[in-house]
Amino acid sequence: MGRLRTIARRSFLIGSVAIAGGVAFGTYMVRKTPDNPLIDDLAEGSATFNPWVMVSDEKVTLIVPHADTGQGVASMQAALIAEELDIELGQFEIDFGSPSAAYYNTASAGEIVPFMSTDKGFQAETMRTVMGAAVKVLGVQLTGGSTSAPDSYHKLRMAGACARETLKLAASQKSGIPADQLKTANGAVQLPDGRSLNYTELASIAAGIDPVEDVELRDPSSWRLVGQDMARLDVVAKSTGTMAYGIDLYLDDMVMGTVKLNPRKGAPLQGFDASDAEGMAGVQKVVPVTNGVAVLASNTWLAFQAAEAISFDWATAEYPAEQSDHWAEVEASFTDDRLDAQWRNEGDVETALAQGEVFEAEYRTPYVAHQPLEPLSAIVKVTDDQVEVWATHQLPRFLQQKVAAITGHDDEQIIFHNQFGGGSFGHRLEFENITVTAEVANQMRGTPVKLTFSREEDFVQDFPRQIGISRGRGAVADGQVTSMDLQVATVSSSRSQADRLGQPLPGADAQIVAGAWDLPYKIPNHRVRAYAVPGLAPTSSWRSVGASTGGFYADSFLDELIHLAGADPLEERIRLMDDDVSRKVLEEIGQLSNWGSPLGETQGRGVAFVHSFGVPVAEVVEVTNTDAGIRLDKAYVVADVGKVIDPVMFDNMMKGGLIWGLGHAMNSEITYADGMAEQTNYHAHEGLRLYQTPDIVTLGLENGEEVKGIGEPPVPPAAPALANAIFAATGQRIREMPFHNHIDFV
Repeated sequence: MGRLRTIARRSFLIGSVAIAGGVAFGTYMVRKTPDNPLIDDLAEGSATFNPWVMVSDEKVTLIVPHADTGQGVASMQAALIAEELDIELGQFEIDFGSPSAAYYNTASAGEIVPFMSTDKGFQAETMRTVMGAAVKVLGVQLTGGSTSAPDSYHKLRMAGACARETLKLAASQKSGIPADQLKTANGAVQLPDGRSLNYTELASIAAGIDPVEDVELRDPSSWRLVGQDMARLDVVAKSTGTMAYGIDLYLDDMVMGTVKLNPRKGAPLQGFDASDAEGMAGVQKVVPVTNGVAVLASNTWLAFQAAEAISFDWATAEYPAEQSDHWAEVEASFTDDRLDAQWRNEGDVETALAQGEVFEAEYRTPYVAHQPLEPLSAIVKVTDDQVEVWATHQLPRFLQQKVAAITGHDDEQIIFHNQFGGGSFGHRLEFENITVTAEVANQMRGTPVKLTFSREEDFVQDFPRQIGISRGRGAVADGQVTSMDLQVATVSSSRSQADRLGQPLPGADAQIVAGAWDLPYKIPNHRVRAYAVPGLAPTSSWRSVGASTGGFYADSFLDELIHLAGADPLEERIRLMDDDVSRKVLEEIGQLSNWGSPLGETQGRGVAFVHSFGVPVAEVVEVTNTDAGIRLDKAYVVADVGKVIDPVMFDNMMKGGLIWGLGHAMNSEITYADGMAEQTNYHAHEGLRLYQTPDIVTLGLENGEEVKGIGEPPVPPAAPALANAIFAATGQRIREMPFHNHIDFV
């Protein structure tokens, strides 16, 4: 464990003095409450009690700062506030708010520390506290890592409760009745005689009262919203096609266009000939930008057509040009000089393996694209005094810095209007759509500029999921798994992403082995090592990040060892489990799926378990081996998130995560030729088709002590569960994604 201690010491230094280039902080800075950003532009007669609640004489506005990219967090955040504020869904407006340090995401610290989420020891908890303090002091506003629910769960209920009690004081002043005799319901303060005072009637009085901060949260037994089935705030608009996403926005006098950037990511543009494009209908201007050009036209479609008429001289990529060379670089990375960290070393693996027959296997996962349904776009308007940006983004304060560096404004002069996004899966953690639009708008000050990426450009300019290989060695004895040695070599997406943020990542990258090293199994001899692959295509966070590959590696190899031992796949996982909450998840998946019940001769059932983002998830997939290929029949998902905030949304996210994981495991990969991604649209990078989708049954457990998010954890177990089911049905082990390269599906 010496290496892990080194990582822990380094992380402590990061948290206390060196995050983001060097920040020293003490007790005062940690305890200091960030300023309320709503105060600056507060209209006369309006009241704000904290950064999340604002009341005027016309309406109640709830600020929901976590970006909503389809996962429903706008509704979730609003419901948490509304629960304590005693206001019903539909009685308020929501706003994503402006970027602010007040919206720091403490929950994100959990993924930074080098400890298993099941580790509640002193050192682990101290590190989480230190890193949480660093996140607060630095004001890191982030949507990602399945942290929106855990970050919001307590603080937003407190925000609603503080606002409620302050409004009761305002009602007391207005009515002369002591506040302790007042109640609240339906967006109003209820007086003992049956009269009520709407919150909007109390705004001007509340504006003169110091917000109440010492409040008690309601007992869950009295909750009206949280834990109940809720209709999402966006469901009607999305169901009727009236939802306005970022790509739908239109401003007066706006100029529209598109971009062509070097398809060899990061390489410059050496020259171009736009003479044919400039003569096409509707084309207004061709503007050079970093690594490419922007084409402005009277509408986006004409800009798309003109961009295709330009000839380019693109520079070569710094990474290998051909896909075979990418794989060769990963293969060459299992060396001591590329060892990133030894994350687990229990027992004596080498001695144990030397004493018996060793089983070995290798697994591969390709690059895959983010491919959100809404392609990248942005609107930017630059004036001498400020810059306004309309887009969807998950790192709004970093966005301010990026734009300010281009336009020469101060960060505070960058006004960001976050929008509902049509998907992300990590795509909207990147900035190229924002920065390239800012470059053009900076040359056309006073005019709003909207740039939209074509679907093909969105694919080509994507920063895909990391490529990787895992090599496993293991042994069994007396019907049990006794040794498991896993080596994982992938590109470090965390470092790739951090470099683009200008925040180099010191220390080891836990995401290389996420979902593999932190499985809470008690295997007598257990080692997990991570190797960082240098010099390949730039990558980024993809839904479930490292666990999307690490979970496949670890669970697939464990399943093979269990089969070698002659044990039952579910029973042996339960026997090995060293965490009570996770064990219950495995037991419940057995009950839910009727594990062990007879199947047809051509059918197979596979189970997988992955612990990621603090959430234990078990999945069972049932398949049939038909003459035309594998048919997915049924799937079961069980997860424990501590508290299910909205059962409907939870069910949707569980099913969506499974479908996402299955589709990409079966069908998707990005390959490079001549330095460029070969797959440029959905036909070459398919998700799961409707006819392929199995019936899905979900179950949410609440045994965990802490509330966790569910956006990403259902993804990692999907691939190994399917691969294990295919083996059960056919006897064929599939160790490489996409599976369709090795077996047919119907």
